[in-house]
Amino acid sequence: MKTLTVRLPEELASQIEAESRQRKLSKSDVVRERLSVNAAQTPERQPSLEAIADLIGSVRGLPADLSANKKKYLKAGYGHKRPR
Repeated sequence: MKTLTVRLPEELASQIEAESRQRKLSKSDVVRERLSVNAAQTPERQPSLEAIADLIGSVRGLPADLSANKKKYLKAGYGHKRPR
């Protein structure tokens, strides 16, 4: 088993210590349980496109060819070297 050092806020460390004494387990066991429970409850991350699919095309007034003609529309020097 690997060792990992983590700095916790005082309040959280106190909660873990109290739970450890109450359940007669080591603090490491309590932390491992909490981490494994949270990992099981965390939903899998959606692929990026699915996460923003509802936003695609929602901004009005932009040119239809913006992604194909970046240099034409982004006049802030896109693709140009800056002087040193």
